[in-house]
Amino acid sequence: MAKCSGITQAGTACKGIPIDGSQWCYVHHPDRANERRRHGAKGGKRGGRGRPLAELADVKRQLRELAEDVIAGRADRGDAAVAGQLLGTFLRAVAIELKVREQDEILQRIEALEQQEGGGRWRA
Repeated sequence: MAKCSGITQAGTACKGIPIDGSQWCYVHHPDRANERRRHGAKGGKRGGRGRPLAELADVKRQLRELAEDVIAGRADRGDAAVAGQLLGTFLRAVAIELKVREQDEILQRIEALEQQEGGGRWRA
């Protein structure tokens, strides 16, 4: 099977599979540079995985403060337990959101590969 003629940033030969009967893979194909740039710009504006990480950091901070307040006697243990359960539910929702996003990204990649391969069939 043919390999891409491109060179990686590390200086090694690319192991990608050439597309469109050319000598380059998608990452190194000079005709695809603008397309790659557009995709990169979209990815940076979507929020992506960075937003849930900020939310997770905020929940961790809240849980830490809640625990400190309970230990110091500034918060009722029952109220703190309920708040902790609600924050745990929130964390599970964020985890599910991340999984759904990842699955959507994988499906989009598969569809793009199928289009490149000519109508949805993989070559042997």
